[in-house]
Amino acid sequence: MSELRFERLTGHRLEEALPELARLRIEVFRDFPYLYDGSAAYEQRYLRTYLDEPEAVVVGCFLGDRVIGAATALPMRGEPESVRQPLAEAGYDTDRIYYFGESVLEKAHRGQGIGVRFFQERETAARSSGRYDHAVFCAVVRPEDHPARPKEYQPLDQFWRKRGFARIEGLSCRFSWKDVGDQQETTKAMSYWIKRL
Repeated sequence: MSELRFERLTGHRLEEALPELARLRIEVFRDFPYLYDGSAAYEQRYLRTYLDEPEAVVVGCFLGDRVIGAATALPMRGEPESVRQPLAEAGYDTDRIYYFGESVLEKAHRGQGIGVRFFQERETAARSSGRYDHAVFCAVVRPEDHPARPKEYQPLDQFWRKRGFARIEGLSCRFSWKDVGDQQETTKAMSYWIKRL
């Protein structure tokens, strides 16, 4: 059986991997709590952000030649104003924040330490520049009684806390996307999680 391999994807390698990264995002975020009804065309446009930002990091996890997981990060300046502004208004220097975009992994490979490695790789990238004081990511907020919430669903809060992150209480931003089964986009609240580097 092939060994798992981690690779930082840049330039041509990243460009080559965009279709697979788009597939992974659509597959993973379709499940609760995101329920994201995405398209490959949108995903590939979105992922090009990481090609255009010199300090961006995309870590791919490969089984043989197949991408089974990926994690992304970039300086907060690469995120929309709607993500930066609540942090700035709360007193954070957004020029000193490294933003963890997403971490996606096929279900069959979860629970093997790959998610931990994704956090380590992104923190290493953030620390190595010496320009960032904090790492931040956002997570969707869904009500406890959401009709699509599976009975066995376990939030990732404990996993994130073990990585040293804490929720910034009372602070959120908003993202819009189309949920599975919906006809149009709706706006969702996203909570901030932060770690001092």
